[in-house]
Amino acid sequence: MTEQFLQFPIIDPIIFSIGPVALRWYGMMYLVGFLGAMFIANKAADKSGGEWTRDQVSDLLFYGFLGVILGGRIGYVLFYQWEYFLADPLYLFQIWQGGMSFHGGLLGVILAVYIFSRKTNKSFLRVGDFVAPLVPIGLGMGRLGNFINAELWGRQTDVPWAMVFPTDSLQLPRHPSQLYEFFLEGVVLFFILYVVTRKPRSLGLASGTFLIGYGVFRTIVEFFREPDAHLGLYFSFISKGQILSIPMILVGMLVIYLGYVSQEKSSISSNKSANSKAKVKGKA
Repeated sequence: MTEQFLQFPIIDPIIFSIGPVALRWYGMMYLVGFLGAMFIANKAADKSGGEWTRDQVSDLLFYGFLGVILGGRIGYVLFYQWEYFLADPLYLFQIWQGGMSFHGGLLGVILAVYIFSRKTNKSFLRVGDFVAPLVPIGLGMGRLGNFINAELWGRQTDVPWAMVFPTDSLQLPRHPSQLYEFFLEGVVLFFILYVVTRKPRSLGLASGTFLIGYGVFRTIVEFFREPDAHLGLYFSFISKGQILSIPMILVGMLVIYLGYVSQEKSSISSNKSANSKAKVKGKA
């Protein structure tokens, strides 16, 4: 029966190995994502008119990297493996067993952005706007890594492009949901943010657009992605990924609103200051 569907291509997860050290495709995807983000960030810094420097970009990416790793692991354990954590708190540090959460990584990056903004005396939202267009690159590469690892596959289906994954003990034809996420969260979201950031926009627009875009795309893809076996669906129709993504959409709207209000207040204050100076000059 499964012969009529696409078979997962045979991909060795290890690119090459030297003794006990091995370079895996999954790790390579994250490396490509990080280098791509660094390239774009440096280009943006060069065009910022001195607002950003390449040294600041390096520091920001380092903070962001730590935020992704620490937040991703902690988020995975707290959001998806809470019972394991209660039974054995040391499970949090057993990173060799795998397990990363995007939503946890996002919280880690937000904290990293906050720390960086305080250290450099930059606006939190402005730093967030600088970071937002970089994130889809890592997201897209990470989803390709999931596909190569034949993990996080989709729900059973009979669509013409259904795929049978070797890691599926049931050997059912499934949605290649990793590729859906690569396209939406990586490619589409990147181009949306590219358009948004091509010209100066209101404060927080890029950050809010990212949160809304990811929240919407992840919510959509979750309808095709197989829920975690130990979690299943809540109320028989909503997944944990959707529960965590819906608040992102609301927060994204709030960020755009707060950024707009902040910029309006700043503009009004600047106009009042200019008018006051003009009056003083006129009296003189």
